[in-house]
Formats: sequence, structure tokens, C-alpha cells
Amino acid sequence: HIHSPQRRAVCRRTVDFDMLGSCSSAALRAVNVGIRAGRAAQLRLVHTMRPEPHSAASLMDIGTRRIFSEEHDIFRQSVRRFFQEEVAPYHTQWEKEGQVSREVWKKAGEQGLLGLCIPAEQGGIGGDLLSAAIVWEEQMYSNCTGPGFSLHSDIVMPYISHYGTPSQVQRFIPPLAAGTSIAAIAMTEPGAGSDLQGVRTYAKRDGSDWILNGNKVFISNGWMSNVVVVVAVTDREATSAAHGLSLFLVEDGTPGFIKGRKLEKIGLKAQDTAELFFEDVRLPADALLGPENKGFYCLMAELLQERLLIGALAMASCEFMFEETRRYVMQRKAFGKTIAQLQTVQHKMAELKTEICVGRAFLDSCLQLHCEKRLDSPTASMAKYWASDLQNRVATECVQLHGGWGYMWEYPIAKAFVDSRVQLIYGGTNEIMKELIGRSIVSQK
Repeated sequence: HIHSPQRRAVCRRTVDFDMLGSCSSAALRAVNVGIRAGRAAQLRLVHTMRPEPHSAASLMDIGTRRIFSEEHDIFRQSVRRFFQEEVAPYHTQWEKEGQVSREVWKKAGEQGLLGLCIPAEQGGIGGDLLSAAIVWEEQMYSNCTGPGFSLHSDIVMPYISHYGTPSQVQRFIPPLAAGTSIAAIAMTEPGAGSDLQGVRTYAKRDGSDWILNGNKVFISNGWMSNVVVVVAVTDREATSAAHGLSLFLVEDGTPGFIKGRKLEKIGLKAQDTAELFFEDVRLPADALLGPENKGFYCLMAELLQERLLIGALAMASCEFMFEETRRYVMQRKAFGKTIAQLQTVQHKMAELKTEICVGRAFLDSCLQLHCEKRLDSPTASMAKYWASDLQNRVATECVQLHGGWGYMWEYPIAKAFVDSRVQLIYGGTNEIMKELIGRSIVSQK
């Protein structure tokens, strides 16, 4: 599978061992080790020679960014085609309906786009984080925010994969990876948002069962969900709320589990978001996910990836909005020439591209760190805060560069503008992100 000239050059680099006949075996081994080291060094060089977005024709070009490989490029092509053919043509209708079709979930499962990071032995795809990141990015490049694939695959499924019993994994992971079942997570309540210690939903024991009561709000995938990971208090006498939370798997159709109306939002129109109510819901003992009263620690461990994911979505959205605006200013005419010829427009585009490329470098570094299990919570918080803040600044500037047309719903930039606003809020507000970063700065280690 040698494609590039550089890699072909590596293969041509051989040694005529007949010329080394008089050498000792130790010398031969040394030469061979040197050859292998040189070959590995050249392959690393090929990897780092991939162009970065700032020097590519487009910020969304396939084949850029040193963190990816040629195999990732092939996968990205198939993912891009999926969103272009299976999502984009139907998204306007889904926006009117307030949800996507179940068929697109099944098609995503058939294409291997769900549960990418879940081990194959559990029923997932067994891919790497960078492949999952490609799905996140390509969805934003398509400007189609309706399908809640990333929430399902890379926020909810890891809870089951990491904390589920073998029977829970066997029961839930395969249909979630196939797209025949849809997952959601219910943390937020009317009186508890970023502060998870304010949760009031309560589960009490009744023999070996649990009785769950409470309500949740702003639950993405909530209306279409087949299974929901629910955060509930299980010990009201705990020394702190953090020591009394547990997680439960609640399935659609369970008596007492009621889905409220689909909430009407200013953005993410095609993404189903709902209120959920739990009225004396009886759950068996095996509905408990993870250790009893340790739910807060499970949440804290998994929120790191959620915040990185939000940051990655934000950066990809920035790149899409920039390219959409570049295309517009190159075509739009005013004062007898395209507005791209105006110095003030060129300067604004220069500012936007520079900020986006700086952000991309940081986000790619975070992705690489997370691949190596070295990303920490403060850095993930920086990624979420910085990228989503930049996303909203870019959205505002790009709408302005579109003029009145930027305020029209038919223009992609208008949709990107309203979709960007919630990124500052969910996954922990950006004010909370700054608090977490700040604590890490002043804490005594």
C-alpha cells in the first residue's frame, strides 16, 4: 500500500548485503538496525509532511493535518459522502419535523459510523478516536446538526462500555452500534444544569428493585431514545451530593417513564430535544449502571471526552463557516467589484483564518493527547471554552460579511449562526469551564 513518492523512496532504500560478506554478524545486525531506524524515520517524515489546513486550498481539505493517516483520509471520504447523500438532502424536512428519521440512524449503523470507539468484542466497531473525530467534523462540514450521532456514540455508549456489566454490554451495545436503538443521557433538570450536585431526581430501594421519581429537561435524543442513562440521587444522607449519585439504564416503554413534548429551540432544529418524566418507575437491580453512589465520579471521568467533542465540533463549524463565507465574498458584488476585493473584507477574513488555524492546532493537540490517554480535565475545559467561544465570534463575523442574506434561513450561514449558540451552554457552561481551569491554576499540588 505504498502511494506517495516519499514512501516509494523509503522502499527503494536497500543495502547490497553481498558487499558486506566480510563483515561480522554483529556488524550486519548493526547495519540492519540502522536501516530499519532510517526507514522508520522517513515514514515519520512522510506523516509530518502532510499539509496543515492553513496552507491547503481549503480548511476542509481531505489529506491534511499530521494527526491523520491515509487510512483516515479514505474513511473521511466515505463519511463525507454519507452526509452529502444520506443527511443533507433531507435535513430541511427534518428541521420542520423536529427530528431526523430512524432510517438515517440505521444507515449510519450499516456504514459503521456508530460506536466507533467501542471495542469490537463488546459489539462496537473497535476503531480509534481519530476516526470518531472524523465523523464529528464531517457532520459539521455538512452543516447538518440534526443527527445526534456523536452524543449517542461518544458520550452515552462509553458509560455502558466502561461501567456496564457483561450482560448490560451484551444487551445494549450491539443494537446501539447498529443504529436500531438510540441512546440519550439525562443529567439536566429544571433546577440543576452545570451543577450536577443539584440533582433532585431520586431512586430509592424497594426490595431488590429501585423506584425512580423526578424529571429531566433539555435531553438531546430524548424524544427518539430507546434507552436513557439517568442520573439520580440514591443516598440523601451522603456527606456531599457527589457521594450520593448513581446512574441507571431506563428503557423506553418502562411503566412510569414519560416523554414530554419536543422542545422548540432557536437552533439545532432537526435535533430532537425533550423533557423526560419518571413517575414511580420500577427498575430491576440490573438497571443500575456502575457502582452505587459513585455516579458522580463516572460522570466526571466521561465529561472530559464530552468537552473535547464539543470543542472539536466547534472548530469544524468554524472551518465550515469560513469556507462558506469565502465562497460568498468571492461572488458577491458591490461598488462594481466583488466584496472580496475590499481591503476591509480581506483583513477580516485574514483575522478569521488566523484565529481558526490557531484554534485548530490546539484542538489537534488535544485530540492527540486524548488518543494517548494524556488529556486532563483543565485542558479539555480549555478546548471546550476556547473553541466554542471562537465558534460564536466566527459565526457573528461571517453573518455580517453576508449582509442581509446572512439573516435569511435559506442561507447555510444563518443556520450555523443559531446552531453555534448552545455550544457555550451544554457540556458545562463556559463560565464553569473557566472556573475549572482557574482552580487548576491556583490549586496547591
